[in-house]
Amino acid sequence: MANLPKNAHVSQHPCLQAKLSQLRSATTSSKDVQSLVHEIAMMVGYEALAQGLKTQQGSTDKSPLGYSYTTTTTSPHPTSISLVPILRSGLSMVPALTSLLPQPVAVHHLGLYREKSTLQPVEYYNNLPYHAPTTSNPNASGPSELAIIVDPVIATGATASAAIDSLKDWGVKRIIVVSVLATEEGLKQACGEWEEGVEIWVGGCDGEVDEKGMIKPGLGDIGDRLFLTLGK
Repeated sequence: MANLPKNAHVSQHPCLQAKLSQLRSATTSSKDVQSLVHEIAMMVGYEALAQGLKTQQGSTDKSPLGYSYTTTTTSPHPTSISLVPILRSGLSMVPALTSLLPQPVAVHHLGLYREKSTLQPVEYYNNLPYHAPTTSNPNASGPSELAIIVDPVIATGATASAAIDSLKDWGVKRIIVVSVLATEEGLKQACGEWEEGVEIWVGGCDGEVDEKGMIKPGLGDIGDRLFLTLGK
């Protein structure tokens, strides 16, 4: 993958590649699709957060034997991290990422779909808390320091780019995108949306999309496969 942007990272883990091969199969059941997406999200997320987070020391605690030790958490602190699933298939990756993080984080949803004729993203839902805290409303939420976008597929890159643009406008300092599968062109477009602020981690990378914007050979319509809505 020598031609990919420097902020694009494709996993080389042998077990992940074997699971991705299983996920590609048309014979894989919806239940197994859900399990495989979760497992791959866990593996890609593990790699992404290992590079995207640092450790920081906290307060002093005691072990069961009474020995004192200094606690450790992440930097940024979980209170400064947001998880942003792209509806609807991104929801399948939320449990994997939340299980990796040491404490619960805010989950903000973005609803985006691709218009059939232009393949361009259309936003239909956004619950980012755009209002920063003020004297009159001290409990309002400002932007997170780090936003983690989860979406199983980056095909043309248009949806990922739109999500990155929304979060950049919100005011986040950094973005990590975690996906199961992408295309080369999709990665190039999404990585170029905010090169200095975005790192994209994927389980695999295919060459291109077809005339309908579907990845070849790809995973099919991953949302339909996850939620058993094939033939809708």
